[in-house]
Amino acid sequence: MRPESLEEIVGQQHLLGPGSPLRRLINGSGAASVMLYGPPGTGKTTMAALISRATGGRFEALSALSAGVKEVRAVIDVARRRLIEGQQTVLFIDEVHRFSKTQQDALLDAVENRIVLLVAATTENPSFSVVAPLLSRSLVLQLRSLSDDDIREVLRRAVADPRGLDGRVEVSDAAMDHLVAVAGGDARRALTGLEASADAALRGDDEDASGADGHRRVLDVTEVEAAIDRAAVRYDRDGDQHYDVTSAFIKSIRGSDVDAALHYLARMIVAGEDPRFIARRLMIHASEDIGMADPTALQTAVAAAQVVALVGMPEAKLALTQATIHLATAPKSGGVVSAIGAAIADVEAGKSGAVPAHLRDSHYAGAKGLGSGIGYRYPHDDPDGVVAQQYAPDELIGVDYYQPTDHGFEREIGARLGKLRSIVRAAVARSRRR
Repeated sequence: MRPESLEEIVGQQHLLGPGSPLRRLINGSGAASVMLYGPPGTGKTTMAALISRATGGRFEALSALSAGVKEVRAVIDVARRRLIEGQQTVLFIDEVHRFSKTQQDALLDAVENRIVLLVAATTENPSFSVVAPLLSRSLVLQLRSLSDDDIREVLRRAVADPRGLDGRVEVSDAAMDHLVAVAGGDARRALTGLEASADAALRGDDEDASGADGHRRVLDVTEVEAAIDRAAVRYDRDGDQHYDVTSAFIKSIRGSDVDAALHYLARMIVAGEDPRFIARRLMIHASEDIGMADPTALQTAVAAAQVVALVGMPEAKLALTQATIHLATAPKSGGVVSAIGAAIADVEAGKSGAVPAHLRDSHYAGAKGLGSGIGYRYPHDDPDGVVAQQYAPDELIGVDYYQPTDHGFEREIGARLGKLRSIVRAAVARSRRR
């Protein structure tokens, strides 16, 4: 089912727009070496083969897992002889990031002088794994994981196409959903799962592949589960399971049951939940249920979200797991939620009041004449960095919104907060006594 033309490629539309370098290469109107960077099963080898066909060149493939400098030089020697005869060689190197510096350097002259048209594939960022001279001589194009709709289209074609199952089976909706979920954006994995499932189902039939009654064999989810040895996760990203599992995930973290939290995290990951959604929930939870009891919890959650954005799945699942463990085992406090809730409630009730004159902006002409900024005490001028001064509007003097718990770091905050409030509010207390 490998695509045989540009039109059969599924996904990667961001690289295949009209006039794009990759489209020109596949159409045979470009002649640049290219570095294809992206997850497995997204079409890197397919695109290399199409480029080779479009250029009319000979296709040579090497794997960095098995080829050494000797094999690289042998291919280049053959390519040099072909070039004399007017024939281009497309050299495809899979897993190029595994090549040593010496192996990569062996390619430089051949790429520079167009002895070979290099198409290199890597699942790792080439900026960190490919030598700079080779990188500068190549177009670097990032492929993306296929979407669920893309994978579904690949599977539908494989079921109907004579090159695939030629309509011998029909895949139920539940079975299709499971194959899509198992694929994780990898077309190769999806097709392998479909092939194994269909083969097992057809071999198990006593009747003809089309069925004695003329009906096609229906492949259901239990047969897919049995064939690929992986149970379907009952999880609908737009339905009750999505909300129920997410709720259980957050409540398990809040309840400090790290093992239950990891179970629900695993269910979301296996079901193909958007990792950005999981990361957002972790960031919210870090402030909502932990807050100042462990200020580093939010840092960990934000870092996990950055890993999701910069690295992606499947590797990002480790960062999500780390954040889940951190949050589940951290001391808990609802102080942040209570504090902002109480403050907002007062504002919405009309308890705003005027900003004290000494706190108002004084960086404009005429501010002093209005009394703005006069009498403000700069805390850094005090040895302790804290001064007696009114900050709240008159109506809210003495109101305590933040109530730290005795959990984790808030125990230290609580002890310090009492002292800070007494120092800051001393000026107000003195003025009232007068």
